[in-house]
Amino acid sequence: MATKKTAATPPPPKRDPNAGKAPTSTRSLWKGAISFGLVHVPIALYSATDESDLSFKMLDRRSMDPVGYKRINKKSGKEVTMADIVKGIEWEDGRFVLLSPEEIEKAYPKTTQTIEIEAFVPIDDIPFVYLEKPYYTAPVNRGAKVYALLREALAASRKVGVAKVVIANKQHLAILMPCGPALVLNLLRWGGEIRSWEALQLPPQGAEAAGIKPAEMAMAQQLIDEMSATWSADQFRDSFQAEVMKLVESKALAGHVEQVEKVDASSALAPNSTNVVDLTELLQRSLSNKSAPRPKAQPVAQKAARPSRRRAA
Repeated sequence: MATKKTAATPPPPKRDPNAGKAPTSTRSLWKGAISFGLVHVPIALYSATDESDLSFKMLDRRSMDPVGYKRINKKSGKEVTMADIVKGIEWEDGRFVLLSPEEIEKAYPKTTQTIEIEAFVPIDDIPFVYLEKPYYTAPVNRGAKVYALLREALAASRKVGVAKVVIANKQHLAILMPCGPALVLNLLRWGGEIRSWEALQLPPQGAEAAGIKPAEMAMAQQLIDEMSATWSADQFRDSFQAEVMKLVESKALAGHVEQVEKVDASSALAPNSTNVVDLTELLQRSLSNKSAPRPKAQPVAQKAARPSRRRAA
């Protein structure tokens, strides 16, 4: 009796084993230099993070076309054209000061391709609450030796360089710190952006002042010791993203995929710097130059209250 042949079911497509890992960025945001004293370290700046937030797109269920956001007047509910939009800053409750595009453009910081180190401070003096976003730096144009020297000197002294840098026409406060083989530029929040904790009902510091008994402290420390482990970022993943992507993969393999027209989106990067000179030979001169001005230390504030607004006369 002849057997009926059936078509072989093709195996499901395999996912990239590195799909869950953030790839190393090899596209520099800009090229410039780290500057301290008379020394310039030519470097390139790279993004050190890969945003893991899920991006749900709005689609028209009837046509599968992307749905965008409109500029809507919040009072009338009508759409507003770009020609009728002005920008303003609230000076007092309900009262705004309007600024022209020319005035805003004039206030923008001057674009530079230099990480200007203003002071070196102990790494333990920087509260974690100020840390915002990291970037990798990498040496270019024969800057490897000075780059390595700055990295090792910072690591040995347990200090970081407090600097100012302009990225995408916005000025940032930052620290330059060693992290493994790299010098990481970690953007900081400005003084005044961190809210004070003084208005919160927090218990006093110190075990005795907080009413903690010695036995309670001993048990808490024992529990911490039992739960202690070596830090590994791979052990901590976004479970919500993993579950959603598992569901997406399951539905995709089952054929539940809709075709959506792509819309090109281009992002402008800061222009590459020009005339960045390798000043490695100035290292010895800057270290031996006793008359070179010493940068004035500007420690980062531990607490900062919100700036008060001026009242109109």
